[in-house]
Amino acid sequence: MTFTRKTRSGRKPPVAHEHRMQVALFKWATLAAGADPRLRLLFAVGNGGKRNVIVAKKMKAEGVKAGVPDVFLPVPCGGYHGLWMELKISPNKPSQEQCDWMVSLTKQGYRCVVVMDNWEKAKEIIEGYLKA
Repeated sequence: MTFTRKTRSGRKPPVAHEHRMQVALFKWATLAAGADPRLRLLFAVGNGGKRNVIVAKKMKAEGVKAGVPDVFLPVPCGGYHGLWMELKISPNKPSQEQCDWMVSLTKQGYRCVVVMDNWEKAKEIIEGYLKA
């Protein structure tokens, strides 16, 4: 199952933005949830992106925290409490805050992964996690 379109040359264009990568992952999860209902629990953490100062202050007051990974699957598998994923497009790398969050979450019994450039790799990680 592929959600990226092909160019006229027949090659897939690179996903140019983390947003598109995440959208493709959630399209797959929505379709695949019929076969594995646990995928319905997969959700995104809305703490990324640029916001105006007023909205940013409101979100901070509501408890939004910088560095929390992008995607969470709250399903215990393979000895973990759940799966956290940070999606990145090269040359971007996780920030120090993101790394600190993932270290802390790992210490609490969660599996944390950074997925670079490819929503299909994120899909494979989720599928493998759910089989554990």
